[in-house]
Amino acid sequence: MFSKILIANRGEIALRVIRACREMGIASVAVHSTADADAMHVRMADESVCIGPPPGTESYLSIPSIVSACEITGAEAIHPGYGFLSENAAFVQVLEDHGITFIGPSSDHIRLMGDKITAKDTMKKLGVPCVPGSDGGVATIEDARQIADDMGYPVIVKATAGGGGRGMKLAKSATEIDTAFSSARSEAKAAFGNDEVYIEKYLQKPRHIEIQVFGDGKGQAVHLGERDCSLQRRHQKVLEEAPSPAIDAETRARIGKTCADAVAEMGYSGAGTIEFLYEDGTFYFIEMNTRLQVEHPVTEAVFGVDLVREQIMVAAGMGMSMQQQDLVPNGHAIECRINAEKLPEFRPSPGKIAAYHAPGGLGVRMDSALYQGYSIPPYYDSLIGKLIVHAPDRPAALARLRRALDELIVDGVETTAPLFYALLEEKDIQNGNYTIHWLERWLEQSA
Repeated sequence: MFSKILIANRGEIALRVIRACREMGIASVAVHSTADADAMHVRMADESVCIGPPPGTESYLSIPSIVSACEITGAEAIHPGYGFLSENAAFVQVLEDHGITFIGPSSDHIRLMGDKITAKDTMKKLGVPCVPGSDGGVATIEDARQIADDMGYPVIVKATAGGGGRGMKLAKSATEIDTAFSSARSEAKAAFGNDEVYIEKYLQKPRHIEIQVFGDGKGQAVHLGERDCSLQRRHQKVLEEAPSPAIDAETRARIGKTCADAVAEMGYSGAGTIEFLYEDGTFYFIEMNTRLQVEHPVTEAVFGVDLVREQIMVAAGMGMSMQQQDLVPNGHAIECRINAEKLPEFRPSPGKIAAYHAPGGLGVRMDSALYQGYSIPPYYDSLIGKLIVHAPDRPAALARLRRALDELIVDGVETTAPLFYALLEEKDIQNGNYTIHWLERWLEQSA
């Protein structure tokens, strides 16, 4: 087992990993920019190293700085959290070359799944159902028109190196394909340095369903059910729940086994998420995230598993403690992402926290790095906390979420907490009757 782990991240996810390390008797090292010198993850870790100025490109994304922090502190392994370098194959390759263990999959698997076209081809070969689309990258507008005409509108143009909704443009008819193609390429070039795009059939009323998988890197893998992440704004998840209101036990077992078999055959190591669009009883693969997800706590709540602990155990060569037959879902969990944003514009709202109180009680978990007097810097993602509730069934979970929101106090900045109060009053949310388009339409109607 490792004696010391460096966490190459910040905020609530860095705290999450530090807590797992502490329970396992492993020393933790926090890295931070100058803007995060007073951050909670810095205070909680056993050691800390400043790795640069506020911009992420000069600190949390600086591979030389993070490797140097490992060498200075003697950390044997790095946990990347999510975001930043968590899916950067070049970073993992550098760690491999320096004899530092990356707590996650191999650089080869990150590279394989990082390109959407290659990932789709791989999953097809492994028996995972995929969205109908182009066979590869689409190079010219003439090809884009032909493919879209053959496939039938609407279609969506996507960046092969995309993520977070960037480089994705919808074309509802032939009059829109030229603009969608050009715009997606330009956005992809600016965001990822790669303007290659592909085209997929645009599903009209899908849900976003993702399967949590976990492999030991030696041909064994399990699945931990699904999460429903259909409540989204601009392709960004807002609320996640497990299990999905739209999936029954038979369907869960079937798609879960398909995904577990695929990652086992790949020889995949650690946590991963296979994401699908789900419509009319059919799953369509869209991507695989080769890291821990923001929404992993709902899976932990339903299955009673510490996914970070499992990641560390597998990376240390000790194998998984999980067997598929023992992974039985229990109850229902919901997560709300609390952002420091001003509604209704969702404009970032950094500033000093005048007062903070985390909700508690049975079945309530608040993952946050906030404290009274902390100043939220303007340089990073606006996520400041995740409120997770767990209860015996979905109605009880919704009631518990409402109670927990009543207890949450964040003064000094604007947050998105009021959004969830409003959503809980909607019949579609209460009934679990929503798709990936529901929230944006509701926001338009509410404006």
